[in-house]
Amino acid sequence: MDQVLNGCLKFACLFFCVALISCGGGGGGTAPVAAASIVASPSTVTPTPIDTANSGAFNATWVMGSPTANSVTFNVHTTDLEGQVSLDFGTTSLQYDQQIPSIQLELDKPLELLLRNLKAGTRYFYRFRFQASNSKDSVVTPEYEFQTAKQAGQSFIFAIQGDSHPERLKTQFDGDLYKRTLLRAAADKPDFYILSGDDFSVDTLNPDTITAAQVRERYTLQRPYLNLIGRTSPLFLVNGNHEQAARYLLNDTPNNVAVWAQSARNSLYAQPAPDGFYSGNTEVIPYIGLLRNYFAWTWGDALFVVIDPYWESPVAVDNQFGGATKRQSMWEVTHGDAQYAWLKRTLEQSKAKYKFIFAHHVMGTGRGGIELAKLWEWGGESQNGQLDFSLQRPNWTTPIHQLMASNKVTIFFQGHDHIWVRQKLDGVTYQTLSQPADPNYTLWNSDAYLSGDKFSNTGYTRVSVSPSQVKVEYVRTYLQKDEGPGKVHGEVAFSYTLP
Repeated sequence: MDQVLNGCLKFACLFFCVALISCGGGGGGTAPVAAASIVASPSTVTPTPIDTANSGAFNATWVMGSPTANSVTFNVHTTDLEGQVSLDFGTTSLQYDQQIPSIQLELDKPLELLLRNLKAGTRYFYRFRFQASNSKDSVVTPEYEFQTAKQAGQSFIFAIQGDSHPERLKTQFDGDLYKRTLLRAAADKPDFYILSGDDFSVDTLNPDTITAAQVRERYTLQRPYLNLIGRTSPLFLVNGNHEQAARYLLNDTPNNVAVWAQSARNSLYAQPAPDGFYSGNTEVIPYIGLLRNYFAWTWGDALFVVIDPYWESPVAVDNQFGGATKRQSMWEVTHGDAQYAWLKRTLEQSKAKYKFIFAHHVMGTGRGGIELAKLWEWGGESQNGQLDFSLQRPNWTTPIHQLMASNKVTIFFQGHDHIWVRQKLDGVTYQTLSQPADPNYTLWNSDAYLSGDKFSNTGYTRVSVSPSQVKVEYVRTYLQKDEGPGKVHGEVAFSYTLP
């Protein structure tokens, strides 16, 4: 081991604890997940520059999640070699004065490493060190970096993608194009990256033979891709309709698609639970624990809110899985009283200059943006134009759109429709997101949007937030063979600023 590793192992003020927990805190039927909770303090040794040339020998994937002003969580997963893994990090490139000591990384058992006592608004640099169980040699990864939460007045960038649908090969997904999109987004060094749902679709699996392992495979499938950006930008996940992480599928046992899907998500991707930095869903679901499906946080001058209609609805919101009973009315579809009360309180109490809300789609189903905003619990009207809101939602004060408008929500982001569209209604911008990996660059569902600026796939959305404005850019991405005049990988197809 080199000088830095020897020095880091000497300091005595590092508290280290390892515990085995079940996926998402649930019970029977879920696989154990190794979790490390670490409080890291500066080493007393003098940092030494280290050459972090590509080692090529650490084939695990890792993605970050749940960043705060003073912490971040790494989720490390391997299906190749098991062994001892440690993490060197610091605030200066190629100099590491802090470390997470070695901990065992086992095959196909996600390992969570929580870094605490970090500095707010600070960029950190890190590398992993790995010693395989069948080797005496240690290897190191290249250097990567991450950002703790920005404080008010500090500018930052975040990025977001629409539905990746890796199960739709050739029609809406190409692996090489997805990689190019994620690497292009990673080059922007966004403070975090948001996925808007339908990234772990399970409902193409046979409902008569589906297993927990098959569902989990939908989540491990994304790891090599999301590792490309998740190693520098923490990930936030939004539930989509094809994930089938939905309450209507629960059956009071651990053996159902809803439990399998949400448990796989929570074990393989570190998502926020309510604490001093995040607010969110406090309901504990048997066999899962905390869902981590809706949550909010403040970063710089902006409030971020993720909402989810699928877990709260007692019926299938969009597509049914395995022949479930179809809904009779869209009034049966709901975000639920608890989530609505939380959303209302979160928006009303926030002092943030900008407010962003993320969901897979308006009401979780249908096609269009502001075209649907007047309907059901989102807008208050029934399909026939009658205002039935007070009758159908007696415990709510206003429909969701009016709640957003009255609280000056800056942008509502949605996926689902596989098209990039900007619209505006009552001061609220509705931003629909493109797919990141459509090799046909299709303009899907254009007829559902009666107004707005419309663009076809493929690409991601980059959002720059400063104290004076928000800038939104649609960044187009292409396979190299498809580039040409007017088709430049990484070009900005459209942009706008707010206010």
